[in-house]
Amino acid sequence: MDVTTMQALTKAGGYCAMALGAFGSGLGAGIAASAAIGAWKKCYAQERPAPFQLAVFAGAPLTQTIYGMIMMFIINGKAESAYANWPLFLIIGLVGGTAMGVSAWLQGQAAAGACDAFGETSKGFTNNLMAIGIVETVAIFVLAFSLVLITQIA
Repeated sequence: MDVTTMQALTKAGGYCAMALGAFGSGLGAGIAASAAIGAWKKCYAQERPAPFQLAVFAGAPLTQTIYGMIMMFIINGKAESAYANWPLFLIIGLVGGTAMGVSAWLQGQAAAGACDAFGETSKGFTNNLMAIGIVETVAIFVLAFSLVLITQIA
């Protein structure tokens, strides 16, 4: 296999990390945004103020796209020097991106529950945010452990 192909496959691993994280972010944000819209509708129907904080819940899953982008940049930086290890970078990108994407997806489901609860009661914003953050922690761990592994590949 020639150098250009190995470099391209290395970069493909990076792109997979970002794209799969973004895929999960889209799913999670869509789920949470739908719940926020429903909660706002209930507030309007009851002639209560619609809490803006629901937008925070709806946007929470978007950070996994950023984590995937960070992985992509780090992996792409290795494409010039460590391209012979392209299978490792491809696997790290696929597995890491999938884990971050699933985290975002499930975070969106948790955020949907938070939208429903906070929209109904206007209480527990911080508690809801903590629960959503716990799901996010999985993606942060994946990013951290992946970066440690990536930097050790010569």
